[in-house]
Amino acid sequence: MQAIAERKKSQNIGEYLVYMYQMEDLIRSYQGNMGEIEQYVISHYPVSEEEKDRIKTWFAGLAASMKEQELMQKGHLQELQELVQQLLELHYQLLKTDANYVATFHLVKPHLLDAVEAAQTEEIGNEIQICLNGVYGLLLCRLLGKKVSDLQLEAAEAFGNVLSHLNFSYQQRLFLSPN
Repeated sequence: MQAIAERKKSQNIGEYLVYMYQMEDLIRSYQGNMGEIEQYVISHYPVSEEEKDRIKTWFAGLAASMKEQELMQKGHLQELQELVQQLLELHYQLLKTDANYVATFHLVKPHLLDAVEAAQTEEIGNEIQICLNGVYGLLLCRLLGKKVSDLQLEAAEAFGNVLSHLNFSYQQRLFLSPN
């Protein structure tokens, strides 16, 4: 699981964030109980015992961070929120400098407005958080076998296009960064 997360983080930051949201929800579904996570999740992975121990340690670290940050009911780890903030800052830069990104973002605007309207008084975050939530929502619907409307598919595709463009620019900046 950690290896998957690390690979996603290095290759596609949007996929990484959605994956980590899924891991947070998995931990929440067991109320952070590592005994149950080990019994019902980790023990079923077709990997060596050594790898299972690494996975257990990784989940335990995530669960501990979630408990420490009081995220066992809802919310996202600080590390993930910081990445979303970095993507938001990149989003604002691209809106000023990249005509292709502006065109891509223009196509997502109606879906963003729909999401804000549907949330009513609930705080749903910034544009990038809404895109991530839209893609994650589609994943959850599919995992739960729920019917997905054409409008939901259209929105998720538009959200995904924004995230893909952001990922491309994010990866370019990481690659070109002198750090």
